[in-house]
Amino acid sequence: MDFRARLALLLLILLTACGAGEQDPSSNSPAVYIENKGSDTMVNLALAWAERYQAEYPDVRISVTGGGSGTGIAALVNGTVDIANASRAMKSEEIETAQAAGIDPVEFIVARDAIAVIVHPDNPVSQLTLQQLSDIYSGRIDNWSEVGGEDRPIVRLSRETNSGTHVYFLETVLRLGDKTNTTLFSPDTLLLPSSEVIINEVRQNPNAIGYDGLGYVPEDLKIVTVAEADGGPYVLPMISTVNDKSYPIARDLYMYTAGEPTGALLDYLDWIRSEEAQQIVSELGFVPILAYNP
Repeated sequence: MDFRARLALLLLILLTACGAGEQDPSSNSPAVYIENKGSDTMVNLALAWAERYQAEYPDVRISVTGGGSGTGIAALVNGTVDIANASRAMKSEEIETAQAAGIDPVEFIVARDAIAVIVHPDNPVSQLTLQQLSDIYSGRIDNWSEVGGEDRPIVRLSRETNSGTHVYFLETVLRLGDKTNTTLFSPDTLLLPSSEVIINEVRQNPNAIGYDGLGYVPEDLKIVTVAEADGGPYVLPMISTVNDKSYPIARDLYMYTAGEPTGALLDYLDWIRSEEAQQIVSELGFVPILAYNP
């Protein structure tokens, strides 16, 4: 047997010994790889969690990407991710689609979030009710003078429809939590692809109004206080007002797995709900679940 034949035989033996899907003991590759995708609201938080966890458990590698809650859920249903991040609960039709594909989604609440309503710092409007916000975004109110501001047209900014934040804002603000309400965003609402784009547009446009997860709002923008009903109280979004339920635009943040997680995936999700990981939640401007008493 010549040299090349002996080498080919040796490689075949090594590959067979390693087995499909197992790590070569001589390789420096990590033993575990977790694919995590979905909510753009959660992407910075998920990245911070992954970075800390990998530093403590170097045999685990975690890939984090955004794209929106709907994108992450679709990837979970398609079997291309281990964890789907979502800033809204899965819809009944999404669960049915998953189950039809042989996947039983399991839900984990991993943090909470306040949706801040933001305007340009030069805008004199500092407080709005949920009804006024509904009227603004549906197009019934078109001018800032109608809500105590200057005679200027209102420029409406929203996330795109695949965003969980978009869906939550539609259901909670435009439709005021009424499942029979069919109010829609005004057709001239600008649908933008990310939190950063909304922030930049509000920063540049004194006529704009937008909404974003509290952890993404920079100090140079103005956060509007919001009242559930006319007459107040008007409440600023923060950890304390989310936990005492006085701020009316707050929600849970979720991770979904395809069935009950086991092994390294379960270890990671357990760690995310630990005190160490929930401290990162606070640092990034979200609300830790350990401080929340429903």
